[in-house]
Amino acid sequence: MASTGFLGTQPAPDLWLVVVTAVAALAVTVPHRVWRVSRNAVTIAHEGGHGLVALLTGRRLDGIRLHSDTSGLTVSRGKPTGMGMILTAAAGYTAPSLLGLGGAWLLAAHRVTLLLWVATALLLAMLVMIRNAYGALTVLVTGAAFVLVSWLAEPDVRSGFAYAAVWFLLLGGVRPVFELQAKRRHGGAPDSDADQLSRLTHVPAALWLFLFHAVSLCSLIGGGRWLLGL
Repeated sequence: MASTGFLGTQPAPDLWLVVVTAVAALAVTVPHRVWRVSRNAVTIAHEGGHGLVALLTGRRLDGIRLHSDTSGLTVSRGKPTGMGMILTAAAGYTAPSLLGLGGAWLLAAHRVTLLLWVATALLLAMLVMIRNAYGALTVLVTGAAFVLVSWLAEPDVRSGFAYAAVWFLLLGGVRPVFELQAKRRHGGAPDSDADQLSRLTHVPAALWLFLFHAVSLCSLIGGGRWLLGL
């Protein structure tokens, strides 16, 4: 039985809705022209991951910038080496997929409302740390979408929005790692997260790329099974 409220449960959606939201997420992840816009949401998760882990490991977060070319920059202060810096650098490419996995777990437990409000709270916390106008606008628009759906939408619409958002994080977390691998293959992105991690740990950047791939693909498989009820 469903219960109301922030911590309450909501009825599981029909399988057809789960499949439709997965197709919708694919439609904004695969086509290049659409991806150039939708990738902004993945950048929010990527930079938010850097920022959150920086704070959790005791670093001082100076600010986050999001750019119109879907790149971003998170600046934190603290010891330039050590586990805190390593975890902070590793959090970017893994954050969208792990957030998607956490969201899939909440949806499997029928916590649609909780998922929407947790996402809103994370976006609000990130907004405080944004240091440029484009970044602030991007986070505000994304957060407003979650607030409007949470407050005004019918239960089926809220479920569809939540499932689409989680599918997008799971699917959208995979593509940037392949893009980074392609850039590095052609000599680009010399200061990528993988290269920074290589300098910090003396572990080849290719192994860090393998880790990013493993996290994103395993999250997609595991999260997808939860969403589909398998």
